[in-house]
Formats: sequence, structure tokens, C-alpha cells
Amino acid sequence: MLKNLNIGTKVNLLLILVFIISILVTSTALSTLLQHRAQNEVTSKALILMRTMNSVRTYTQDRINPLLKSRLETEAQFIPETVPAYSAIKIFEKFRNDEEYKNFIYREATLNPTNLRDKADRFEAQLVERFRQNSNNKEITGFRNLPQGEVFYIARPLAVTQPSCLECHSTVDKAPKSLLATYGTEHGFGWRLNEIVAAQIISVPSEEVFKDAAHTWSLMMGLLIAIFAIIVLLLNFLIKKAIIQRIRKMEKIAQRVSTGDMSVDFEEKSNDEIGGLAVAFNRMKSSLEIALKLLRGQDN
Repeated sequence: MLKNLNIGTKVNLLLILVFIISILVTSTALSTLLQHRAQNEVTSKALILMRTMNSVRTYTQDRINPLLKSRLETEAQFIPETVPAYSAIKIFEKFRNDEEYKNFIYREATLNPTNLRDKADRFEAQLVERFRQNSNNKEITGFRNLPQGEVFYIARPLAVTQPSCLECHSTVDKAPKSLLATYGTEHGFGWRLNEIVAAQIISVPSEEVFKDAAHTWSLMMGLLIAIFAIIVLLLNFLIKKAIIQRIRKMEKIAQRVSTGDMSVDFEEKSNDEIGGLAVAFNRMKSSLEIALKLLRGQDN
């Protein structure tokens, strides 16, 4: 089939093939790059927030707790500001008051919490169990669908690393009276030293980030397709102008010469390969003219 096609059609088919392959390769590479960039963006946001919350927890544990600890036995109500988790959660609630960050979520999901607000749901409980089953696993990341959309989460284990934590969570008789008065005696006890009791989870909205990446991909692919199309059309025009039209002209002259018209010459001003071919054809035509004259002389 290709044998029956002229050079112009073959060149066009080749350019179209190159165009399609280039678009497919570029599309795949660009999509991978933008997806990776979007992933890095949401991961970066989550890590920054995780470090911030850990800084709040450390400050509460080292500075606030020692200042208020002595009041836990004398106050009628428990002072939650002494608890690192409480401080981190409250500060994050203030952070979420900003409309831009309202869908960001911070959780210290606990299997047996003192405050039932921190009770792990089914998904969070599975994360805690995974940390318990593999103590070397220090971080779990992934995507999760929530009512507000898809989120990217980073989860890290929270373990009882200090004996002071067990003052509130070991047994009821050792817990501060104010804690029992506020939260009761049913939850948050039986913790053991070095036991993983919770998962610290930061969830960052990812749906918009990946939508933006897809939108960027569409715009860039549209631009690249337009650029490639212009390049293909320009190449097609130049090839026709510089090669195909010159070859067709030589073909027409060769047809005339083949019928005995020796009044035409293969005219080519360029010194390229086609110009060299024209010179060779002119020499061949001259040789043919000489041979014809010799044949006519012999006939006479």
C-alpha cells in the first residue's frame, strides 16, 4: 500500500506518526510530573502541620503541665490545658477558623480515650492496630474519602513514653480527683508504659490540588498540541517547498525528455543533493543528445 503513495503523502504520514508519538510521550511524562508535584505539595502541607502540632505538644508537656499540675488535686474541675493533646487540638481548631483551612483535620485518635471526643473511628483504629503490630512502622500515609472530599493523611504512632502520663491513665485510684470529676471512671485507664495508644493524624484536602494539576495538564497539553501542530505544518510546508516541488519539477522535465523533447534543461540553482541530481540529469541529457546525433549520422 505504501508503495503506491507519493512522497508528499508518505512524508505527511511520517509527520503525523511523529506528532502522535510525541504527544503521547509528552502527555505521560507531564501527567506523571504534575501528579508528583501535587503529591509533594499536599505532603509538605501535612508535614508542616504535623511538626507544628508536635511543637505545641512539647511546649505543653515541658512548660504548661509543670505549672498547673499541682492544681489538679485541688480544683473541682480538671484543667485540660495540662494535656498536650488538648492544647494541640484546641490550637488546630483556631487554625481551622480560617476559611482556607476549614477542611484540614487534626486527630489524636485513641482506642481508649479519657475524652470520648478522641475516640478512634474504625479507620483510625485500624491505623493504631497496624502501628501496634509493627513497632518499626513510624509513619503511614495515604488517601481517604471523607464527606468534605478526598484527603491525604499522615499518621504517626503515639505511645506512652513518660511515667508521668500514667498518673492520669493507669488506674482509677491513681488519677487526679478533678479528672475523675470531669470525665468519670469508665474511660482512659489501663494504659501501660511504651504502649501505643493512639495515632496522630493530619489530614490535608487533596482533591483541589489534584484538580488543579489536571487543569494545568489540560492547558499545557492544549498548548503543546498547538505548538506541535504548527511545527508539523511548518515542516510539511518546508519539505514540500524545498524537496517535493523541486522533485516534481524534475519529474515533469524528465517526462518531456523521455518523449524526445531536448529543448528543456533540468534547472536547479541550489548546490544541494537535488541540485547535484539536476546536473547529473543534464549531463545524461547531453550524452543522450550526442548518442542520438551519432545514430542519425549512421542512418544517413
